Amino acid sequence: MNTDKKELAVAALANGTVIDHIPAENLFKAVSLLHLDKCRTRMTIGNNLPSGRLGTKGIIKIADVELPEATINRIALIAPHARVNTIRDFEVVEKRQVELPDMIVGIVRCANPKCITNHEPMATRFDVVDRDNVTLRCCYCGQSVGAREASIIE
Repeated sequence: MNTDKKELAVAALANGTVIDHIPAENLFKAVSLLHLDKCRTRMTIGNNLPSGRLGTKGIIKIADVELPEATINRIALIAPHARVNTIRDFEVVEKRQVELPDMIVGIVRCANPKCITNHEPMATRFDVVDRDNVTLRCCYCGQSVGAREASIIE
C-alpha cells in the first residue's frame, strides 16, 4: 500500500467555484449569507475537515457557477481568511482571497434597540472600522459590534 498517496476529502469539481478555509463553526452561516439554499445546481459542503491553519475547516464546492466578487465578499464578515478558487476543466484558473468591503449593507442587525433600523423598514449600514478584528460601526446610531457578536440578518 502506498502511504504517500493523498486522497481528496471532497470530490474534484469540473467547473465552478470552491470556497475554502471557512472556519468550521461558520460554514452554515456562509451558506446562508450566500443564499446557497436557493441554488439549484450540484453543491458539496464539507465541514470539520482537517486544516493546518484552522484546525478544522469548512469547504463549499458549487458546480457550474462562478459567483461574482460582491457576492463572495459577503462571507468576509464571518470568514475573513477564506479563499475562492474558480475551476474550469478541473483546473484552478483563478485564486482570490475574500475582502471585507468598506461598508456592510443589509447583512448585520444593529444591536442597539433604539436604532432606527430596528423600527423602520430600511437596510442596516455599517462602516468597517477595524479589518483585523472585524469591528463594525452602525452608520445610523454609532453602535459598534464585533463579528462574533454580530447578528446576521437571514
